[in-house]
Amino acid sequence: MAITLDRDGAVAVVTIRRPERLNTLDMPTLDALRDAWLEIRDDDALRAAVLTGEGDRAFCAGADLRDFLPRPHPLRDLWNPGVELRPDRGLNLWKPVVAAVNGYCLGGGLTLMLATDLRVAAEHATFATPEVKHGILASCGGTQRLAQQLPHALAMEMLLLGEPVDARQALRWGLVNRVVPGPDVLATAVELAQRLARNAPLAVQATKELAVRSGDLPLDAGLRLEDAMVRLLQDSRDFAEGVAAFAERRPAEFSGE
Repeated sequence: MAITLDRDGAVAVVTIRRPERLNTLDMPTLDALRDAWLEIRDDDALRAAVLTGEGDRAFCAGADLRDFLPRPHPLRDLWNPGVELRPDRGLNLWKPVVAAVNGYCLGGGLTLMLATDLRVAAEHATFATPEVKHGILASCGGTQRLAQQLPHALAMEMLLLGEPVDARQALRWGLVNRVVPGPDVLATAVELAQRLARNAPLAVQATKELAVRSGDLPLDAGLRLEDAMVRLLQDSRDFAEGVAAFAERRPAEFSGE
């Protein structure tokens, strides 16, 4: 299987399993990845996810050029964004996702990482958008998210030069949250996801949605939406449990209701 989804309590671990091809993306892999995200989105028992690649050489080295670029999608698919429902392509997945970057993170692999919320990188990880060297561009959100998540000059350096950035540089730029030894990458990412999953799930999802949408909203509209979300959460069982647990000095047990 090109994609596997393993469960660790409330955490889903999604693994791209094409190590012989540096976990590159062909169409069957993308279809399987879409199905994995839909399963995570629709399963209330899952509260957070980790995305990684098999082996220690690559998180994902982008599109499999032998399969992907020579066969463009039918033109009609341009007006049907639902064809490729993934967090980098239009699937609103408000559950938090942690990337465990265990090697090359290139092209489409980088755009997948840009759609995650927290990122743990191996010391040997490498990041790049080399598409301009192959006559194409960083699609699936690459030009959009990189420009949103990095200062303009740094984003343009990556997008236009297409040259690699090492893990320490990525950390300095704020592209990743942690840099750890290679053998510790997945365990560190899973531990972060488990910590996320222990928080109130409705509050976590509302927070992620508000933060993601803030780039598209004027401040006054964002503040109004924030106020509305707070008011909704105040009627939830999780809010009552959080208040009670705080008063009783015990860990909260959230139900997502």
